Amino acid sequence: MSERNPNKKVANSLVAMSSAAVLAVYAAGYTRTQAAAEKLDTQSEERRPSGRGRGPAAVTDVPRKDATTGANPEPVQVAERTTSVAAPAAVSSAPVVAAKIAPPLAGAVEPTASQPVPPASNAVVPEPAAAPVAVVEHKPEPVAVVAPPPAPPPPPPAPKWKDGTYTGWGTSRHGDIQAQVIIEDGRIKAATIAQCYTRYSCDVIDKIIPQVAVRQSPETDYVSGATQSTNAFYYGVVDALSKAK
Repeated sequence: MSERNPNKKVANSLVAMSSAAVLAVYAAGYTRTQAAAEKLDTQSEERRPSGRGRGPAAVTDVPRKDATTGANPEPVQVAERTTSVAAPAAVSSAPVVAAKIAPPLAGAVEPTASQPVPPASNAVVPEPAAAPVAVVEHKPEPVAVVAPPPAPPPPPPAPKWKDGTYTGWGTSRHGDIQAQVIIEDGRIKAATIAQCYTRYSCDVIDKIIPQVAVRQSPETDYVSGATQSTNAFYYGVVDALSKAK
């Protein structure tokens, strides 16, 4: 066991030295190439103009060394390839009137400055502008609005009760009352007490009797201290109206 330990230590130290050497070489290479990599990144990010629309070719002097002597010979002119695009010719928007002029005939007298020159028969004379056409706006004729005929009045309500005089009985704990109702034109004209058999006099409810004709209903107010008599009169009117239907 004692003989193997020194060999194992030597192998471990060699591995460590090899790893350190590899790391040192990688670090040196990275340091030397980092500046070039950053320059390439900067150039790739810059926007370069296209070659179209440039002027005449630029001449650049490129020095070239001699392979044997190492001296710089005369500069060589290298023409940069450019693409020139000819600008389109300006086009006039004015109309062109073409005219054919016949050659002068033999023996013809040339017109002087005082004589008017007749226009050539083949000349193209522009047509006169057409007169503007007046646009007449047609307005729609007003339409007379006819009002709808008035709605017919609603029919009169049907009679609620039959005409006549009717009586009915109403009961209570203090006695009975016979009510009488007079119907004219389907409405209650009047209501009265025909017979009173209560413990107390029916005079205590006299003020509620006209309410039947005013309200066209047996519903009346209550009289304080005469509740049973009021109920007996109410039931008597209800009984009488039931006979008028």
